[in-house]
Amino acid sequence: MTARTFTSRDLAQIAIFAALIAALGLPGALSLGAVAVPITFQTLGVMLAGAILGARKGFFAVLLFLALAAAGLPLLSGGRGGLVWFTSSPAAGYPYGWLLGAALIGFFTARLLPKYRVLPAIGATALGGIVAVYLIGIPVTAINLGIPLWVAAADSVKFLPFDIVKVVVTVLVAKGVHKAYPGLIPLPSRRRAGTTAVTRQADAASDAPAR
Repeated sequence: MTARTFTSRDLAQIAIFAALIAALGLPGALSLGAVAVPITFQTLGVMLAGAILGARKGFFAVLLFLALAAAGLPLLSGGRGGLVWFTSSPAAGYPYGWLLGAALIGFFTARLLPKYRVLPAIGATALGGIVAVYLIGIPVTAINLGIPLWVAAADSVKFLPFDIVKVVVTVLVAKGVHKAYPGLIPLPSRRRAGTTAVTRQADAASDAPAR
């Protein structure tokens, strides 16, 4: 498989995770605080897409979901859809942050495999699923509402407890998935080469005659 092509299995995985993100919007959204940016479960689906599928497939799973929502399908939490939610809405920046977040989570997850230790994975998932998303979402909220950046940033604190829980859930689920189905995320070339070398050394040692 080249860098520009997807297998039928890849496409199926992308479609499944796009559907998962949509399904996580069915419970609706919770609005707290002074700024009208809702709390949604769909960020969990975005984190899972990056942590389980990797940067490339995770990014395209989120992109597929967003494209369908932008086309007017009521896939965003609360049955919302259409371009307005990606342009003038207070929450318009967060979907773009999801794209960056899924890609970053997948990028760092590939470098944690095959061991996928919990604490580094939590850090990597928080970096993509919280920090990256907020870095895009908060400034857009401030611009669209015409409020100071610090006001939008202060209001975003309401997301943190929920997002931290999503990070932990993502890591625990991804750890189980990668243990049961290794190879979902291709290892970086250097790490793959190193793993192959270690495997060959182990095979050579096992084949050596006993003394």
